[in-house]
Amino acid sequence: MSDALLTVDKLRVEFGSSAKKRFTAVKDVSFEIMKGETFGLVGESGSGKTTIGRSIVRINELSSGRILWKGKQISGTISKELDREVVQKIQMIFQDPMASLNERAKVDYIVSEGLYNIGGFANEAERKAKVEKALLEVGLLPEFASRFPHEFSGGQRQRIGIARALIMEPELLVADEPISALDVSIRAQVLNLLSELQKKNGLTYLFIAHDLSVVRFITDRIAVINKGDIVELAETEELFEHPLHPYTKALLSAIPVPDPRQEKRKKIRIYDPACHDYSKEGPSWQEAAPGHYVLGNAAELARYREEIAGAHAAP
Repeated sequence: MSDALLTVDKLRVEFGSSAKKRFTAVKDVSFEIMKGETFGLVGESGSGKTTIGRSIVRINELSSGRILWKGKQISGTISKELDREVVQKIQMIFQDPMASLNERAKVDYIVSEGLYNIGGFANEAERKAKVEKALLEVGLLPEFASRFPHEFSGGQRQRIGIARALIMEPELLVADEPISALDVSIRAQVLNLLSELQKKNGLTYLFIAHDLSVVRFITDRIAVINKGDIVELAETEELFEHPLHPYTKALLSAIPVPDPRQEKRKKIRIYDPACHDYSKEGPSWQEAAPGHYVLGNAAELARYREEIAGAHAAP
């Protein structure tokens, strides 16, 4: 293992009590997130992205594998001290700002809830000061603390959710499609806010999304997941310029082009799992180029390496 902030090692998550009803949502997934980076996790709905995020913050139990935080295992049974550290240092921004806030509680309590859980303040004055600071950091007025969630727009509610995470002074934020439920005009504001907070507070992000154009804007590296398997991982621009796996190529081909003429002419690829011949040799996780990993067997890997070598050699 390297000096990664977070390491996911052969993570498997299954749902269902009986063998007949058991469903494998995540299949032996491994990746590392380095301090200060924004790591993107992309794929279709139902591919296992959110399940991975919820496993990292200890909402979902692991069937096998492990999760390491600064080299210490945080999956399974852990000490109270380590649990407190994880609760404080790893926070999650949920997808739906309408459903993730308690409608019966005022913003003051919603933002403070994590502090109450860990006893993160000495007195009431300190707690209120922390709430005020968190609200100001996300561009909300301190007087909003006395209001209820239904009094705010979707964008404002998501900012409240971000403030709730920030007040814990986390190091890693798991952002689970934080802008998918927002209007297009508000999305850029929230993305810019996340970028500013990262620079100001030295945050590390796991950014979960299905909108690849957004992921390109904000991430340093991207992992592509399909039906519980990570099929490709590379630096963001490398992945967009030289995709290797057929599933990644299909996802990229579906990105809308702002020019109507180009949009009409472009060809959308359809991913067919039958394109892989795994009858004699199954796929494994391999490095096709430095820092560029892909899932495939020996024949596919040879083809991928030729493809990427040719692409890099072209003027």
